[in-house]
Amino acid sequence: MRNAMLAFLGAILLMFAILPRVSAQQARPLPKGAYAKNVEFVSFTDNGGHIPFKMSIYQANGRWYMYVGAQNDRGWSVLDITDPANTKFLNWLSGPANTRTVQVDIADGKMITGLEKSQGGGDTDPTKPWDDGVLIWSLGDPVHPELLGHFHTGGLGTHRNGYQGGKYMYLSAGANGYSGNIFEMVDISDPAHAFEVSRWALPELKLADPNALNTAWPHGHGLHGPPVIIGNLAYLGFDNKMVILDISDVRNPKEVSELTFDPPYHLLFAVHTVRPFPTRGIMETNSEGGCEDGPSQASLIDISNPAKPKILSFLPVPVPPPDAPYRDFCERSGGFGAHNINMLFHNPSVDHSDNILYMTYTNAGLQVFDISDALLPKIIGYFVPPDPESKPGGPAVRPGSSNGADIIVDTRGYIYMSDRSQGIWILKYTGPKPGPAIPVHKP
Repeated sequence: MRNAMLAFLGAILLMFAILPRVSAQQARPLPKGAYAKNVEFVSFTDNGGHIPFKMSIYQANGRWYMYVGAQNDRGWSVLDITDPANTKFLNWLSGPANTRTVQVDIADGKMITGLEKSQGGGDTDPTKPWDDGVLIWSLGDPVHPELLGHFHTGGLGTHRNGYQGGKYMYLSAGANGYSGNIFEMVDISDPAHAFEVSRWALPELKLADPNALNTAWPHGHGLHGPPVIIGNLAYLGFDNKMVILDISDVRNPKEVSELTFDPPYHLLFAVHTVRPFPTRGIMETNSEGGCEDGPSQASLIDISNPAKPKILSFLPVPVPPPDAPYRDFCERSGGFGAHNINMLFHNPSVDHSDNILYMTYTNAGLQVFDISDALLPKIIGYFVPPDPESKPGGPAVRPGSSNGADIIVDTRGYIYMSDRSQGIWILKYTGPKPGPAIPVHKP
């Protein structure tokens, strides 16, 4: 009897010892049709009904806020993400008509939002006027930002710009006289009277007529952005080339080096994104486009000598989950390819890890890479969203139309992935942590 009682008590104690661990492993079930490995589904928001694209985050008064540029509507959403499992839509900032408003960046309590000629959706009419340049906002009231100024670039406007705090914002500007977007530095010390300090473009982008409308519309060309500034160097993705500039003389940027990717990569942008990891002397760069245009370009580059960048490795191509009903992601749909990464490292609320890479891969959703060994990157997790649900009376949903577009990871470990087919997925990586970064150059 005594042995039976001891066995019973032991079983009870064991159960209570196990329960907390079981509870800790419990996660919200995956949405129907989604796939995940080492990634937990936290929640989903439809962003107030506005299909999202680019995002940034900001902390104030103990709250976490997200600002989202809309893909088709004209304007920006304000969300409360203090509790990522229960986000709240707070406000909508209306943008100008016939103008694309997808871009946003934040630093020093200011937000910049890009304006460019609309490519589609909403009230797009290429025969009517559009607005251009950059709006500069104060986030003194995070829910109701105050417009401080409007810098005009003319031409097509701006695409993905960068603001890392201080005097200057760094633009991807579709200025007239060029066949693609160029690099511009703008002084916003007085946001109401911002002014251009300098510009730089690849020689081949200059048109014979300096007043001719930029020819990059509607598909884009030239500098995609955002420009990333580390010290006196600017790192730029110029469509077919990665370019490094010396901007120590802000009025006279000078080229340090370039690395060509097209040829052989004939994509929408062979170099779409650049993200240096300065403590490691390496950079990630990737393309936009894929499938019919050929495979994505996604690589790690040695920039320890900025004058002589060289490729170290290419990131592996995402593979569908074993039980997926397609053998590769191009079979799922034509919308497969690298796109954006977690990269806004100037933002103190953003995760700055240099040994893990979070990337959107269009219809392959979120892909998580261990880059601790720059010579041997590997995929360690993923979240592939389901297709959006058809709405009553609406058009049928095209199979494979989920679209992982932008991504940002906060310092709490929450991952926010915009999906240009439906909303924002909020996730968390739960797999093994990559080890410390391995030096590329041994002492």
